[in-house]
Amino acid sequence: MALEILMPALSPTMEEGTLAKWLVSEGDVVQSGDLLAEIETDKATMEFEAVDEGIIGKLLVAEGTANVKVNSAIAILLEEGDAADATVAPSAPAVVAADVMAAPAVQASAPAAPVAASGTRIFASPLARRIAADNGLDLTAITGSGPKGRIVKADLSTAVAPAAAAAPVSAVTMPTSANAAAVEAIYQGRGFKTVPLDGMRKIIASRLTEAKQTIPHFYLRRDIRLGQASSGAR
Repeated sequence: MALEILMPALSPTMEEGTLAKWLVSEGDVVQSGDLLAEIETDKATMEFEAVDEGIIGKLLVAEGTANVKVNSAIAILLEEGDAADATVAPSAPAVVAADVMAAPAVQASAPAAPVAASGTRIFASPLARRIAADNGLDLTAITGSGPKGRIVKADLSTAVAPAAAAAPVSAVTMPTSANAAAVEAIYQGRGFKTVPLDGMRKIIASRLTEAKQTIPHFYLRRDIRLGQASSGAR
């Protein structure tokens, strides 16, 4: 019988969230522990893992959808032999762990498992496949240290570091004003992408604005002569 995958509660106070990105597609086979999606709360963007194994039968909520209620169905998981229209069994409500830690999510979907020239499948974790795709790394040239030679994130660290060090860094003079038009003016004639604020950044901006507007601020200035102190230091 098919199962519903529910919107998880990733913090004790979470009531709804944004399904930022699907990391799987309909028809994908998933195992327990595989990454399914990136969920954005008001505090962080976190990766959501599969609890059961099966086949992704249908994605019920499109990526980028905001205000998805906790414990509402977001996908259908089929068991082996189930048809796409199999009867769906309701899943148990998500349980919140008290010690959930916020982890930054990787901003790309996991590509399909690579295959060597000989036709042999190369086993790599979804996270390792995404890191390799983002950095243009060839998984066939990397030896895995995970179970049964599975390539994991740690195996890519030595390969990613030299590439990152070699990447040129262009200096950009940022405007002193926070005006969005002034920032966009810097990139006139060049390609850029406007990314809306996520929930965490919105909360930070709201709290900083509230503090500045509602709490009295005063600033102190002092002139200090440290000539003797600096000359006597050895």
